[in-house]
Amino acid sequence: MARHLLNGILYQFKNGCNWADLPKDFPPYSTVFWHYKQWCEDEILDKFMTELHGRVRK
Repeated sequence: MARHLLNGILYQFKNGCNWADLPKDFPPYSTVFWHYKQWCEDEILDKFMTELHGRVRK
């Protein structure tokens, strides 16, 4: 489930769409957005993006 949530968040980042406009193959947008807010508060997304950036730079 976490992978589907992350995919929904990354889709929104890439396309800049409204949360409500996420395709139906993702979990409900309210669920994706709720987890996005929680992960931002816990700085999980920052850590994730820092790790990805570091791997790309190698």
